[in-house]
Amino acid sequence: MTLACVFPGQGSQSVGMLGELAGQHPVIQRTFAAASAALGYDLWERVAAGPAEQLNATECTQPAMLTAGVATWRMWQEQGGALPVLVSGHSLGEFTALVCAGSLDFAAAVALVRDRGRYMQAAVPAGGGAMAAILGLDDEAAQAVCAEAAQGEVVEAVNYNAPGQIVIAGQAGAVERAIAAAKARGAKRAVLLPVSVPAHSSLMRHAATQLRERLAGLAIAAPRIDYLSAVDAEVHRDAEAIRALLVRQLASPVRWSAAVLALTARGANVLLECGPGKVLTALNRRIERRAEICCLAIEDQASLRAALDATGSMT
Repeated sequence: MTLACVFPGQGSQSVGMLGELAGQHPVIQRTFAAASAALGYDLWERVAAGPAEQLNATECTQPAMLTAGVATWRMWQEQGGALPVLVSGHSLGEFTALVCAGSLDFAAAVALVRDRGRYMQAAVPAGGGAMAAILGLDDEAAQAVCAEAAQGEVVEAVNYNAPGQIVIAGQAGAVERAIAAAKARGAKRAVLLPVSVPAHSSLMRHAATQLRERLAGLAIAAPRIDYLSAVDAEVHRDAEAIRALLVRQLASPVRWSAAVLALTARGANVLLECGPGKVLTALNRRIERRAEICCLAIEDQASLRAALDATGSMT
């Protein structure tokens, strides 16, 4: 068994997430308490009680998801879970992966991703950006749809999530045109997502510049576990290269399909999603269909037990 741990990003959050696990594993509440101290407000209260609109605000979602991933990781370690040979993350999840690999300090990362969320929200006027999911078109067709719909505006493929599952982002009008063009090309579905920030598009370049300035004063160490980025599906071990990569990541597509295939090409035969929900696990199963590759998620006590059993961990 060779384990890789993967960490979800924005979109996997929900009010009440990790509630069952938090009742049985105090490390989850302790991790959220440390994040709350870094943020200056009670993050667990927002996660546990909502309202959803507050949790879904980008500057809250990002620290909430990072903290949820780190809390799940710490619980896994406390329960005798196996140490992975590789870590990776989807979008915001890359920061979570780097905390768990020992590259970023947890409290510093919580404050960092809060600011990252603020930069992203401010980069595009309210209502000016959009994201949409395109299902049933291949990568080239989705890119062609964006080129056809742009008409002088920005709309780009930004998440290559799984074969036939692409997310596009850009200016709202261009995204609407791309939805119509995708349907005309035979897409099974083309729907707006409840997100106003066109993440990972070129509209995030100003936010990336702000993030570069913010990262300049942040301590980054070489990861103690190999970190594979979804920006380029490569392993990165140099601290300064990682600093530059986190800037580049904000206005670059998430190449999740390539990242998953790179993880398994490097020998990982168990992919464990650490964090609320199982969005990545569903994608992983679509990307890597070989029966010998096991895709697991930790979202409650039963799935934690199943993951420990499947990996032969000692508890």
